[in-house]
Amino acid sequence: MSRILVIDDDQQVRALLWEILTDEGHEVIEAINGVDGMRKFREQPTDLVITDLIMPEREGLETINILRREFPKLGVIAISGGGRVGASDYLPIAQMLGAKRVIAKPFSAGEIIQAVQELLAPPAA
Repeated sequence: MSRILVIDDDQQVRALLWEILTDEGHEVIEAINGVDGMRKFREQPTDLVITDLIMPEREGLETINILRREFPKLGVIAISGGGRVGASDYLPIAQMLGAKRVIAKPFSAGEIIQAVQELLAPPAA
């Protein structure tokens, strides 16, 4: 189906997203932070990016900003548990920066699948 880049510093979250997405027939590329994610995206562009917001080296907000500037048509889903404050503080900022969908952790498989399907769907004629 589609190739999706998952950027999250939490190995368990990456594994969960890998399982959800591969069960739906997608190819998944994993990255541990924004620096790693941008390197992997430039080496092998994907159809969609799912990124956490709070990560070491390069956080998700900065990564979204770079992706939107360099690849304006790329669909981006931001996910966050919020760190010390809360997801409600970071997710609206991610949306303002260009994330097409925002999902708070913990999330359900259904939430991820629905967001991915919406963003990968061909535009209505």
